[in-house]
Amino acid sequence: MKERLCQQQENKAVMMGCWMLNESVSVILALSWLGVNVYLFIDTFCWYGQEESFFYTRVILGSTLAWARASAVCLNFNCMLILLPISRNLISFIRGASICCRGPWRRQLDKNLKFHKLVAYGIAVNATIHIVAHLCNLERYHRSQSAEAEGLLAALSKLGDTPNDSYINPIRTTHTNTTVELLSTIAGITGLLISLALILIMTSSTDFIRQISYELFWYTHHVFIIFFISLAVHGAGRIIRGQTPESLLLHNTTLCRDHYAEWRAAAQCPVPQFSGKEPSAWKWVLGPVVLYACERIIRFWRFQQEVVITKVISHPSGVIELHMKKRNFKMAPGQYVLLQCPSISSLEWHPFTLTSAPQEDFFSVHIRAAGDWTRALCKAFEVEGQTVKEPWSLPRLAVDGPFGATLTDVFHYPVSVWIAAGIGVTPFAALLKSLWYKCCDSHTQLKLSKVYFYWICRDPSAFEWFADLLLSLETRMSERGKTHLLSYHIFLTSWDENQAIHIALHWDENTDVITGLKQKTFYGRPNWNNEFRHIAYNHPSSSVGVFFCGPKALSQTLQRMCRLYSSADPRGVHFYYNKESF
Repeated sequence: MKERLCQQQENKAVMMGCWMLNESVSVILALSWLGVNVYLFIDTFCWYGQEESFFYTRVILGSTLAWARASAVCLNFNCMLILLPISRNLISFIRGASICCRGPWRRQLDKNLKFHKLVAYGIAVNATIHIVAHLCNLERYHRSQSAEAEGLLAALSKLGDTPNDSYINPIRTTHTNTTVELLSTIAGITGLLISLALILIMTSSTDFIRQISYELFWYTHHVFIIFFISLAVHGAGRIIRGQTPESLLLHNTTLCRDHYAEWRAAAQCPVPQFSGKEPSAWKWVLGPVVLYACERIIRFWRFQQEVVITKVISHPSGVIELHMKKRNFKMAPGQYVLLQCPSISSLEWHPFTLTSAPQEDFFSVHIRAAGDWTRALCKAFEVEGQTVKEPWSLPRLAVDGPFGATLTDVFHYPVSVWIAAGIGVTPFAALLKSLWYKCCDSHTQLKLSKVYFYWICRDPSAFEWFADLLLSLETRMSERGKTHLLSYHIFLTSWDENQAIHIALHWDENTDVITGLKQKTFYGRPNWNNEFRHIAYNHPSSSVGVFFCGPKALSQTLQRMCRLYSSADPRGVHFYYNKESF
């Protein structure tokens, strides 16, 4: 029993070490982001808690002044970052142009959406603190105007009632309704718009909503325009006011705060003057907003370019294949494009991985009818009825891209493991074609020496369109003596009784009864422990890139396998996990 516990603890330590080795850069970046947020919050909190110009403001508001301002600075910082991870052209430029962006640092570009979500959580937390703090501030402003207020608090609230005085309390009468006051100011109206926009964006971004209605997610996400406009003008109301620099020279708070009854009479303690701070949110977000605007201008320019659909192919399981041509279109294997069909929606753009190789004279995508937009596209092409129109009569498509993605790095490893589930196999079509072309090119020196390809699918008919590619690849590699380069494993996870009988009757044939390939189809799900153990044994000192496209549950399993079978020894085998995401 003791030996088993020791073994378990040792395995956990090894997995933790491997996790740190794989994710060290991600952890450093996340901690750096968190550290900057903590520093900005504490620094701003302390400044507003000690700054002399806000002494009288603190008399009315207390510590909630510092809470509101500290969270506002962190909110501005995160709003500055939120658009950068979704600037696809910027990320593609960094991926393609930066020769120093290699290894673990390059892999961070593939986690842009994770960082986008992390920053969004930061915005939500700081926005909540900011809202709660200002609601408390509003209540304290109102209370300081009541009859119960006395002393310095009452004297400060009455400032501004006489000519040439400036006020510190924006609520001018006792009878003012705080809700009405809130909605009658620039800060209140824009704050409400920011809050509503943030709630809409956050709630519609959940996996549940995205799976049910991607269109709802797409449209509500564009409320970010209202969010940023409101954020830029939010501070223009200047609700929070501090003592002016000129007033501080004449009115010493340390000396005069106890002599508030003599402010108008005593020359050494004149009435303090107040003003609001200049709005600063726009300074934080201007650069990223301009960058993102350039991103949209580029998309509009690409939208205007003509796309010629040369071929439409209908595959089983509601999958269509589109062959297209576009002037000056250059791609790399593993990249993706954004498609728009104006006759379906003039606003929606949907990501699809390219399934053609760069060496081909066209580019292609495979699209499955899985949502409202894709079903409408299939209907527009009349593929559901297996009737394909002539290319000249097809609806217009606009293409933005191509953009770099995780799978563009598959050729950077000596050993690659490609794992696809269902329609997630489409990105690997381009990679397999490109692998074949590279093998045929005698001038190309491949760093990649071995590929393990796994495809898990529940529908036997879905194998048909991809099996043709594998069969062609299998035949050509056999002719050129390259069969050692690719090892593929196909798993069927669902079948009925008739299919089972048919499979059993033809089991002894030389080719697989479902795919027609020499490699027989496996039935059930892979035993990932056995598969990773086998790969680790065959490549004891290699860096193995694991590339996956499929559901989240399987992704978590594969991540765990990569940690479990990576060696703690730097000279041993190491599995580097990469997940395709758009």
